[in-house]
Amino acid sequence: MKKKVVLIQDDEDILDIMDEVLTDEGFEVTSSLSTEPIEIIDEIDPDVVVVDEHIRGSKKGSKIIEELKSDAETEDIAAVLTSTSYDLPQTAKACKADDYIEKPFDLDHMVDVVKKNS
Repeated sequence: MKKKVVLIQDDEDILDIMDEVLTDEGFEVTSSLSTEPIEIIDEIDPDVVVVDEHIRGSKKGSKIIEELKSDAETEDIAAVLTSTSYDLPQTAKACKADDYIEKPFDLDHMVDVVKKNS
């Protein structure tokens, strides 16, 4: 059975590249430029969520991860925060993210992080 990934990014080009690479690696990817997949996370039942810190018109990715990790129903879903922020390691730790990916990122590194956490 394929591992499921929810991918939420603020940049369509980055979203498309990440989606394509992870799909090629055998993941079943639900990708979005909004937080809509989080609202139906029970239906998707992902193994890992990869969310950008800055999503236009929405709450921060760290807040989304914090909410997932504080809910008994979703606390076991691996969560990876992505961002260009200089303080990403501290932000990821503070929101209880399982890992983080600094942008710009190497595609192989991104795949490794997702595989490690799925």
